[in-house]
Amino acid sequence: MKILVTGSEGQLGWELLKQGNKLGFEMFPADLPELDITRSDQVCQLLQRCKPSLLINAAAYTNVDKAETDKALAFAVNRDGPAVLARQCHIEKIPLIHVSTDFVFDGLKKLPYLESDPVAPMGVYGQSKAAGEDEVRSQLEAHIIVRTAWLYSVNGHNFVKTMLRLAKEKETIRVVDDQYGCPTDAFDLAGALLNIASRIRDDTEITFGTYHFCGKGVATWFDFTKEIVIIAESYGPVKTAHVTPVTTAEYPTDAVRPPYSVLDCGLIEKRFGIIPKPWRESLKITIDRIFSKHQH
Repeated sequence: MKILVTGSEGQLGWELLKQGNKLGFEMFPADLPELDITRSDQVCQLLQRCKPSLLINAAAYTNVDKAETDKALAFAVNRDGPAVLARQCHIEKIPLIHVSTDFVFDGLKKLPYLESDPVAPMGVYGQSKAAGEDEVRSQLEAHIIVRTAWLYSVNGHNFVKTMLRLAKEKETIRVVDDQYGCPTDAFDLAGALLNIASRIRDDTEITFGTYHFCGKGVATWFDFTKEIVIIAESYGPVKTAHVTPVTTAEYPTDAVRPPYSVLDCGLIEKRFGIIPKPWRESLKITIDRIFSKHQH
């Protein structure tokens, strides 16, 4: 089975290619500058040249704060791009797996969000991703949208790697303790998406639609950071002696973030048998991979 991955240079795209090749899929990477997903002529040419059996869209504009002032670009990549991909997939009769975010919710529910809960994004990033979901649903029947959260990886820029760096430099790290979510390892998410891909390949009865996948368990950014520092200590000396909780109000950002964006992953388990790993377990594995990568 040939899988085209758009956004192949990102942290998720990188994991998809690595794992996909190991699983025997024929992985076809596509990213800027060769492919701009907002250009239907480029997407059309690529699909006709590559003839994939499945497209996984891991391309996204993800800078949550910058999106507030960069609205046009955020909407171009997160809404118009998926619209183009879904429309071309419809023409070529190719199913699409599209990755979305917990930020489509306002975070006021205080209970884990279900796929059926109404979206109410707080900032431009969430609004652009919600609009992208709508485009995919309206353009293409054979779609799976997977919402995820708090993504990190061995590769690329992310929260875990930033905190590992700060742990070496700062005695105290101040971090927000009143935003709740589910840290998700890109390695685990890629595995879940490729599991769905194998179902599509084997032509199992697939229920298309929207699903949630993220690390199991709930954390604040403070909990997440504390765990990162504890794990880092087992690989050598860290400078950080204190991880200090602060409120969102004490740490203002350009974008408003949902205070509680925990996702309920029961549906993906029920329909696909995909069970997320506890986030602490995955975090430990990835930090181990980061340190062993530096040693080689």
